[in-house]
Amino acid sequence: MRIIGGRLRGLKLAEIGSGDSAAHLRPTTDRVRETMFNLLVNSIGVELEGKRVLDLFAGTGALGLEALSRGAARVAFVDDGATARALLRENIEKARAMGVTDIWRRDATRLGPNRGAGYDLVFMDPPYGQGLGELALQSAEAGDWLADEAVIIWEDSQPPVIPPEFSLLDQRRYGDTLVMILQRG
Repeated sequence: MRIIGGRLRGLKLAEIGSGDSAAHLRPTTDRVRETMFNLLVNSIGVELEGKRVLDLFAGTGALGLEALSRGAARVAFVDDGATARALLRENIEKARAMGVTDIWRRDATRLGPNRGAGYDLVFMDPPYGQGLGELALQSAEAGDWLADEAVIIWEDSQPPVIPPEFSLLDQRRYGDTLVMILQRG
């Protein structure tokens, strides 16, 4: 696994093999991640420069670090797994991104209130088929974690129920992974 584009392009991230099912780690492949960012930038028109990014169910942090590499100003990683947080710390050190990242040990489905500005871009890669993405999005909305026109990139195995305050901008399937891009407002 590596960073695909931007100033950190080619940076090799911590190895976890094919994933850690006990820790619910299932890394997004380089190919899917590259396609996601191409969709965001080229099809949807999202400018990453200066954006605040929230990476829920962060795992290795590859999605948030990719956004940082491509110009995001700050990334907050949320994961409640010890294995994931250890990998996150290792990958943040490799990227030399300690000053522009936060790691929060939290359940993404129970975020609580946000004390800062809302996030412009949110990545969600919950364990598939458990309805956790829906709960995390409700929690982010209720806790004021989202900027007014926040864009959400959501990976799951099946189409979720999308709340009425969000619009589906794009949806693509890659094997067993369904990638949806939503916008708030």
